[in-house]
Amino acid sequence: MRIGSFELAHNVFVAPMAGVTDRPFRMLCKQLGASYAVSEMVTSRKDLWDSLKTSRRANHEGEPGPIAVQIAGTDADMMAQAAVYNIQRGAQIIDINMGCPAKKVCHKWAGSALMQDEQLAIQIVQAVVKAAKPFEVPVTLKMRTGWRADQRNVVTLARQAESAGVQMVTVHGRTREQGYRGQAEYETMAEVKAALSIPVVANGDIDSPQKAKQVLAQTGADAVMIGRAAQGRPWIFREITHYLNHGTLLAPPLVAEVKRLLLHHLQDHYSLYGSHTGVRSARKHIAWYTQGLPQAHGFRQRMNLIEDCDAQLQAVAHYFDELAQWSDRLLPTKNTAILETST
Repeated sequence: MRIGSFELAHNVFVAPMAGVTDRPFRMLCKQLGASYAVSEMVTSRKDLWDSLKTSRRANHEGEPGPIAVQIAGTDADMMAQAAVYNIQRGAQIIDINMGCPAKKVCHKWAGSALMQDEQLAIQIVQAVVKAAKPFEVPVTLKMRTGWRADQRNVVTLARQAESAGVQMVTVHGRTREQGYRGQAEYETMAEVKAALSIPVVANGDIDSPQKAKQVLAQTGADAVMIGRAAQGRPWIFREITHYLNHGTLLAPPLVAEVKRLLLHHLQDHYSLYGSHTGVRSARKHIAWYTQGLPQAHGFRQRMNLIEDCDAQLQAVAHYFDELAQWSDRLLPTKNTAILETST
């Protein structure tokens, strides 16, 4: 699996998710088997580049490469400038966002809203590819299947993007109108793969090793990209790669390992966001890790009242120590987890 000059170890990626795939999360996913991770969406607005929010999203300190940055916007020149700005700050791959379904993004005609204006969409692609070319930085594109059911134009746009120089296309198998509802359209992804010669990545509803193998077979895609299923379950990447390579399922992770991973994740999270913001923004990650576990609801209620990083770490450690007295392992079932009884 290659993106430009970069050869990836395998074909299981982590999806860019706003508010989730920051540097600590990306590094953890890479540590646990993701061969490729794209940053959270970074704005193309120059007046916001020096903001704290953008600087955190563009932080790649200590992250193993390739460093991929996703940019979003509606103006071709601004997007080209954003590409150069991020390349000069370490980006080795630039990804164009045409897949975000968020209202606040689409209201400004960015993200998946760009798919409604094919001419503008391709002008942006051409401008970004041209801007990145002198740096020999490949450009990729993330899309949905279209704006709505009667406007599925992903194949048309993907062909034009390939002609413009895009070197990989990722397709989330839903329209913008669907959001995250309904079933991902794997048949549409298969059409995209059949129409292109560059790598195509399948994204949407991939929540288990078995599902990853099924989607690769059904779509013919070169890789799969995991999003929501990795929230609170970053070890899904090693589970999938092991299953694809060996055809067997890994044992569920040890409770002690999950405790160690989460505590390390939290400490890295605090280092990026600081104690005031970090203790609050970490709560969603803790909630995902503990979803479906015994006494998790009461634990989260207590944990959400904690305003100190050290106290939050201690509360998490204590909770998992108590779980370890019940069982050695966690048994994940899709997006939830239950304890496996020790014997």
